[in-house]
Amino acid sequence: MIEEIRAKKILFHVKYDDPWFGLKYNMNIYRGCQHGCIYCDSRSQCYQIDNFDVVRVKINAVKLLKKELPSKRKKGTIGTGSMGDPYIPLEKKMKLTREALKVIASNHFPVHIITKGDLVVRDKDILQDINRIYSAVSFTVTTSDDKLAKKIEPGAPTPSERFKAMKDLADAGIYTGLTMMPILPFIEDNDANIRDIVEKAGVHGAKYIIPSFAVTLRDRQRAYYYHKLDKLFPGIRKKYETRYGNDYGCSVNNAHRLRTNFKELCRRYGIETKMSKYDDGQPVQLSLF
Repeated sequence: MIEEIRAKKILFHVKYDDPWFGLKYNMNIYRGCQHGCIYCDSRSQCYQIDNFDVVRVKINAVKLLKKELPSKRKKGTIGTGSMGDPYIPLEKKMKLTREALKVIASNHFPVHIITKGDLVVRDKDILQDINRIYSAVSFTVTTSDDKLAKKIEPGAPTPSERFKAMKDLADAGIYTGLTMMPILPFIEDNDANIRDIVEKAGVHGAKYIIPSFAVTLRDRQRAYYYHKLDKLFPGIRKKYETRYGNDYGCSVNNAHRLRTNFKELCRRYGIETKMSKYDDGQPVQLSLF
């Protein structure tokens, strides 16, 4: 289901120091998502998005951006994709993300995109233009298995399609890598999955992988996730309830070993576990570990 809405504002200042992506501003054109990921934290009550499967399109987003962006005296990276993927299937028709990127390019701001959508390749030309300053695209991949991904991310392009898109952008000189998060306990937390993700990332041009060896669960998001577990992975829910109770952060099994092996694999393939950000006119590196 699609709803058109008019936003009052499109660009929001990031008030805290962002250790993950170095963002100064946040922008989300779509509120809600078509990818249907069973683990999405944005279903939580704190984000006040009722029925996350309904996509609310901010149809005046580009107009607002044209007005707001020139007033920003401080250059800083604009992030998009935190609360709704900018490359959901609807974007193919609406082209609002593409038009927003044109505005960002014309105002000479850097950008960082988080997505599961291979449609981002369509906008390679604009990203190359922005990349005269700085542009980064992070593809979220939690499993290398296309069949498993179709269970947990039913509306998203397969991981193999995302890797292909990443290679396309990397070959075009775009700074690109992975957000390997969340890794789902009892489903994705095994050595083979982590190894295969890192190996495929290396082959497809990833410069970095930002990991999280956990999943977050709270209120209605937890209820939705458990409902899906009962349908897709019978018996797994009981393991979550026994191990985590009402915990918000649910670390994977053997987290220390998986993290250690992950870092060693990244060193082997020349992949960073941190990414650079744009700061005062030049890219500098962030650090997570």
